[in-house]
Amino acid sequence: MTSIEHSLVEQIKAGSGFLRGTIVRELDDEKPSFSKENVVVLKFHGITEEDNRDVRADLAPGANPDVIFMVRAAIPGGVLTTEQYLALDRLADQAGNGTLRLTTRQAVQFHHARKTDLATLIRTLNQRLVTTLGASGDAVRNVMSCPAPLPDRARVGLATFAEQIADHFRPRTRAYYDIWMNGERAVTAAAADEEPLYGRTYLPRKFKIGLAFPEDNCIDVYSQDVGIIADVRSGSLEGFTLLVGGGLGRTHGRPDTFPRLADPLCFVAPEDLLEVLEGIVGIQKDFGDRLDRKQARLKYLIDHWGVDIFKDALEQRLGRRLAAPQPLSWTDADDHLGVHRQDAGRWFVGVPIEGGRIADRGDVLLRTGLRAVAERFRPGFRLTPGQNLLLTDLTDRERVDVVSTLEDHGVLPAGRIPPVILHSMACPALPTCPLAVTESERVLPEVTRALQTELDALGIGEESIRVRMTGCPNGCARPQSAEIAFVGRRKGRYDVHVGGSALGTRLNVLLAENVAREDLVHLLSPILTAYRDDRFDGETFGDFCLRSGVGDAESADRDERFPIPTPDPIDLDEYRPSPIHGATLP
Repeated sequence: MTSIEHSLVEQIKAGSGFLRGTIVRELDDEKPSFSKENVVVLKFHGITEEDNRDVRADLAPGANPDVIFMVRAAIPGGVLTTEQYLALDRLADQAGNGTLRLTTRQAVQFHHARKTDLATLIRTLNQRLVTTLGASGDAVRNVMSCPAPLPDRARVGLATFAEQIADHFRPRTRAYYDIWMNGERAVTAAAADEEPLYGRTYLPRKFKIGLAFPEDNCIDVYSQDVGIIADVRSGSLEGFTLLVGGGLGRTHGRPDTFPRLADPLCFVAPEDLLEVLEGIVGIQKDFGDRLDRKQARLKYLIDHWGVDIFKDALEQRLGRRLAAPQPLSWTDADDHLGVHRQDAGRWFVGVPIEGGRIADRGDVLLRTGLRAVAERFRPGFRLTPGQNLLLTDLTDRERVDVVSTLEDHGVLPAGRIPPVILHSMACPALPTCPLAVTESERVLPEVTRALQTELDALGIGEESIRVRMTGCPNGCARPQSAEIAFVGRRKGRYDVHVGGSALGTRLNVLLAENVAREDLVHLLSPILTAYRDDRFDGETFGDFCLRSGVGDAESADRDERFPIPTPDPIDLDEYRPSPIHGATLP
């Protein structure tokens, strides 16, 4: 491969000494922040430096920002023990803002931590066998899998595969343990100042892997860099179909950035899975764009090469041919809320967590209620891809008492929450995320309740419509595949997208740009009315939008009853994606 130019971030990674930087020295100074070089390196440690944007405008001219940190713990497959959950809960007060944030990748985030909190926070997590290493940064991120402990999934061992993949791709550097644990290693046994897979510059960009169970797309498998779908026949695991090239983020003003669903690549036996994944990650390491980070995800390499060329390159690396992918079908994308039988003697309860935020607010004492359940019943905890929580391993009596205990703390069961609210998702956005251009988590409850009121008035309040909101177009709440999505455009305004699949198998389309928050539901009202009047039996809202051509400016079948503005189509003569730097086949 020829020598290529590297971005500043790549130069910082290469000179960091395998993620050491000068973090130790800066931890001991009195500044509340880190240098820009160490801010890059700290992301690999699961730490993002931010500032409190709620107070930014009130600062005196020239005053330093109120520096805070987000710390993310990687939870492969979302699986936690009672003791681990209680440790996380205690740390929310000791080194956070009294809340826990469940992410759409089955991880946990602490917000509003201070620089002086970081060592205690990370060391305590590590003692409980929870790591932040690789939860952020340009490496394989937290590995997802279907969290439901149903008998068929337990037999296949999806959670075990997620843990094995996470262990295999976790960075090997000793720096993490030397900096935060004084050299002690509780989470991984092997660590050294070398990276046999990643090298000195790690990956060009973040890399996401997820495992799905047949017919159940609860993890949004097509949004992953690599999606892994188990092939189960007569209760036995035959292998996995792999998808490659998914990713939902884009950048406003950059038409060469775009959301993309993953393509089928190949079929592999269980014993070959890690080797093939390593080959895929290795190709991305060697040929992904290291000059333009906006073009650095695997999806752009796949889009530039095509799946066939990518597969050829992978087969060259492995030294053998790969089998064709198996046909896939999907019947559900459920987040497994409510009460479910786990096995012959046990149950699990799916608890809705609106916006993924575990907190005590007003009469809803969610955090206190979950702590009471943990201390009394000692259940297992599973974080879901929909920012919710499963409480597992409950007896017949305990499952009743768990629901009752939560209701005593104001936490309603899934069956008593309107569907639009129940299935909504949001990214954190303001006041913590430095990329956010407007609100998301803090305003989505207002928007979904207004939307539910509109649906109730139309007599279709029982319809389950998947709604997602983000404070920017980077896609953290996976809005681009939702039936309705509100994507932050600027302060108080959103681009509105409709027509995604409820099963996560289709991207939505842009309906209107730059819509004020107070106008979002009004904009959708004519479409919702038409959906009530003209839908087919069992037709989802997203499918109806697709059939009606809503938001599709080029569709001859577009329903002209909807007075909805549509964007100008992209001039394909002006559309020139950036080249993939170094993208020459070996």
